[in-house]
Amino acid sequence: MVPGGWQGGWVFGPVAAELQRAGHRVEAVTLSGLEPEGPVDLDRPPNLDTHIEQVAEIIDRCIVDNSDNSPLALCGHSYGGMVIAGVADRLGDQLDQLVFIDAYVPEDGDSCWSLTSDNFRETFIAGSRGDGRWVAVPEGLDPRARAHPMASFVQSIRLTGTPGRTPGRTYISGGAWAGSPFLELTERLRADPAWRVDEISVGHNIARRAPHALAAVLGALPHGSA
Repeated sequence: MVPGGWQGGWVFGPVAAELQRAGHRVEAVTLSGLEPEGPVDLDRPPNLDTHIEQVAEIIDRCIVDNSDNSPLALCGHSYGGMVIAGVADRLGDQLDQLVFIDAYVPEDGDSCWSLTSDNFRETFIAGSRGDGRWVAVPEGLDPRARAHPMASFVQSIRLTGTPGRTPGRTYISGGAWAGSPFLELTERLRADPAWRVDEISVGHNIARRAPHALAAVLGALPHGSA
């Protein structure tokens, strides 16, 4: 489970706990640079490639440890959609489910910057005025949130579209919250038979606002994946 901007794996805590009680194995990732104690090197912020490589290594380890061949799902919230799309491009044939939680769904050459709304672009610019490298935490987020590396928001993703088994694809919408950059995307995916679309209408931070509902949707994924 990959969090969105400024947040760490802690945001999935209640969701992960509920899934674990139901018998699933869950790993909630804190992306490089977002560690609770702060980034190791402020002068060398990680980018999107860094985060994709980090999660790909975790997936590789999960595959090695998966002795009973349990179904494997990769979930990403918001910016985390960029990360899981990059990982799936490399390892899609190893995944059973790909789940975008009110998240960006990029094509080759897209970036979080190109896909998001003007409101979020203004947030990125205003938040990075201090040094141009790190985007300060917006108001209203959890105290555990950390400044996010600007490079990861603006770097374009490289997707090769390597042929292979395609994982099931699910999109979980947070509904029509103010400033959402995902409304048009959600409607487009609803019309695409390759996608399953669910909605938990609580706004963008679904894991925080509706952990039980999110756990229920994830636990009900095809093949028992979560």
